[in-house]
Amino acid sequence: MPRRSGDTKSGPPRPTESEVAILAVLWDRGPSTVRQVYEIMSERQEIGYTTVLKFMQIMTEKGLLKRDTSIRPQVFQPSESQAKVQGDLVGDLLDRVFGGSTESLVLRALAARRSRPDELEAIRRYLDRVDEVES
Repeated sequence: MPRRSGDTKSGPPRPTESEVAILAVLWDRGPSTVRQVYEIMSERQEIGYTTVLKFMQIMTEKGLLKRDTSIRPQVFQPSESQAKVQGDLVGDLLDRVFGGSTESLVLRALAARRSRPDELEAIRRYLDRVDEVES
């Protein structure tokens, strides 16, 4: 799948903010029609049905969505898992903005928003596991 123009790396295209919003609906809900995605999105923001339709058509052309054309209305689903897309986006952000420094990314993320105690505990557990593997 080609990336956006200006991108030098090969791999899947980076979804835009609007495309991520559509992907989030599909990851949460599962395979859905344009109407179903529109109904959920319109509860969260002011958006038109034809706008959602056009985005989903473009996302299919870009390879971000798969479409089942054997049924009517057509059903769409993400081409990649949420974890894969998030990992690709974080990796891209890590390279482009933080010069590949995981430390800088994590410290900036922790400083940007207050973390809940359970989130901090999960981070500590993860770091402990990583520490055990490297020891």
